[in-house]
Amino acid sequence: LGTLLPRLQPEDPAARLLLFGIRQLGAHGLGDAAAAHAFITAFGKGFRRPLLLLRSLMADMSAASAGPIQIAPWCCARMTASEAALLEVIASVERDSERARLLLSDLLGIRRVDTVLATAHALSNAFADAGMPVEV
Repeated sequence: LGTLLPRLQPEDPAARLLLFGIRQLGAHGLGDAAAAHAFITAFGKGFRRPLLLLRSLMADMSAASAGPIQIAPWCCARMTASEAALLEVIASVERDSERARLLLSDLLGIRRVDTVLATAHALSNAFADAGMPVEV
């Protein structure tokens, strides 16, 4: 279990919400109602921007990735290495964009990640603007 799910979920509520959204959209598609409900509950009337950007990020990653990205079920208390890397990308893109670029490149298995990185940056800003900056 330690090799499949090497990291604990983060304590930060924004990162946990983001992880839940990633898992739900990854498992059930971009129109998942449970993810939408979680974002409505967390952000209130301002839920659309973060939800739309998460959906865009998931679609961009799916289209660009050279291989599958492992995600765990929503109820799992631990994270896959891929999930941890993605959360780290989103949390660090504002302050250390080069590190985020390298992590995302490794995660997706491609060199050119500018489009996906821009979406991750917009998602990070959406969470921060709504008062829930992602910290891991």
